[in-house]
Amino acid sequence: MFLDEAVITVTSGNGGNGSASMHREKHVPRGGPNGADGGRGGDVILLAQRGCRTLFDVRLRQHIEAPHGSNARNQMAGRDAEDVTIVVPVGTMVYDDEDNELLVDLSADGMTYVVARGGRGGRGNKHFTNSVRQAPAFAENGAPGESFRVRLELKLLADVGLIGLPNAGKSTLIGACSAARPKIGDYPFTTIIPNLGVVRVGHDSFTMADMPGLIEGASEGLGLGHQFLKHVERTRVLIHVVDAFPIDGSEPWDNFRVVEQELSNYSEELASRPRLIALNKVDLAPDPEFVDLVKEPFVEAGYEVFPVSGATNQGLEPLLFRAAALIDENVVAPAVPVLKPAQSRKMDDKWEVREDDGEFFVEGARIERLVHMTNLTNKEALRYLHRKLERIGVIDALREAGATDGDTVVIAGWAFAFRDWGS
Repeated sequence: MFLDEAVITVTSGNGGNGSASMHREKHVPRGGPNGADGGRGGDVILLAQRGCRTLFDVRLRQHIEAPHGSNARNQMAGRDAEDVTIVVPVGTMVYDDEDNELLVDLSADGMTYVVARGGRGGRGNKHFTNSVRQAPAFAENGAPGESFRVRLELKLLADVGLIGLPNAGKSTLIGACSAARPKIGDYPFTTIIPNLGVVRVGHDSFTMADMPGLIEGASEGLGLGHQFLKHVERTRVLIHVVDAFPIDGSEPWDNFRVVEQELSNYSEELASRPRLIALNKVDLAPDPEFVDLVKEPFVEAGYEVFPVSGATNQGLEPLLFRAAALIDENVVAPAVPVLKPAQSRKMDDKWEVREDDGEFFVEGARIERLVHMTNLTNKEALRYLHRKLERIGVIDALREAGATDGDTVVIAGWAFAFRDWGS
């Protein structure tokens, strides 16, 4: 089954806790602290691979979690957790589902993106020694992992895209040009998913995509609408397949203009993409002169027209050789968003203090992370946290907000009694 969109929740692993231990060895007095660090939590990584064709497998795993890092034991460091890798097709675009921000475009085979980074391991007590605190009896908890809801959207990468009205013969054409075996039927919308094939022309080859048929109003989402058009965006060359002898008696030129107008409505850049006209089903012509009559308005408008038949392979070779030449002339693929190579989202350092019904709330990712990484059952660790909050400016901000001794301060879901030791 072909799926070109999936929404998943990804959660990286927490870091393991550091240990608080002392060096105990015979004949070594005052050995000092030697607590080791906890292991790193596992990352969630997206990997683009050319062999992957659909987001179907990803969509089956709606919540993907990486394992946690191991806790340290005395002087033995905790083990780092293994990362979780999600394989997606080349051409997958990753969006933050909350604000629709484009995070990365996985447009190359082997490209990776860390969508949720594992928490670092907590530091052992040996890291907290100084001239005053020579034997700290506390260690740091591991940092919490990240959790995000992301939307994956696949836009196929193909050199040539076949476009046209439903039942124009696009599927028959790609089947004749390549080893692709799309569903073919004598009714509109036989193709409801894109089909990819590799076309070999002489010593060269290129990829061709057969797109679902386009109808009037597709640029506004009618029919398969935007699902179709987003795949066309990445093709270098378009082959517009036109039924030369429609069974409904319509004019091929008029049908051609309908599709071209929808492309223009959707994107001017897409409408200006290099294109060839494949006048299909010419094997049905009662006389060769009829083909010339059908070609006439296309030629007068300046288009390159190739009378072909996907059923009999008539005229395919000149069309494919010309398509290969156009690809070489347009070696730069259509523009895609250029993103800075960020490997994960940075933590926001902003925080604020607010008062609500006599309680004070400190909110901000950086401050909440500090609390998560503090062993709240250890008095020495709590004093260390108080000093950190004081250096950051949280204590002064609480004073300015009106907090006094004994007032309740809530951080990361934990309630603390305010102690204004500095007043």
